[in-house]
Amino acid sequence: MDYRAAFEISAAGMSLEKTRLDIAALNLANMHSSVAAGAQGYRPMRVVAQPLGMDFSTIMNAENKATVRSLSVAPMDSTPRLVSDPGHPHADERGFVRYPGVDQASEMITAMTALRAYEANVAAAGFARAMASRALEIGTQR
Repeated sequence: MDYRAAFEISAAGMSLEKTRLDIAALNLANMHSSVAAGAQGYRPMRVVAQPLGMDFSTIMNAENKATVRSLSVAPMDSTPRLVSDPGHPHADERGFVRYPGVDQASEMITAMTALRAYEANVAAAGFARAMASRALEIGTQR
């Protein structure tokens, strides 16, 4: 097995989790943004990743470089939060202000999960590096 495959798998995982963390932070940052009545406001986003079906023969093939088939960011279909604030400049005729339908608890869980998965990929890359280094040491011993 080419030891670089383990690094590529970890790198793809770190890239995916970084994107998930960035999108969760973007959603949280725009959670309290409002727009004038009738205008299109911020829509919460989600990362959509399709894994590459991998089996032992795929891993053993050194030509295979991709570990994630597609990675995209798509807007979610969520209903906006309506908050009664008649004095707000963006209030509609009924006195409601529309905020993006971002669920703060869900976004925080996504951020924490992405952070832990990123750390796991860093640890896996570190173990792969240690194994490759040890294999080189063993190979140089007489």
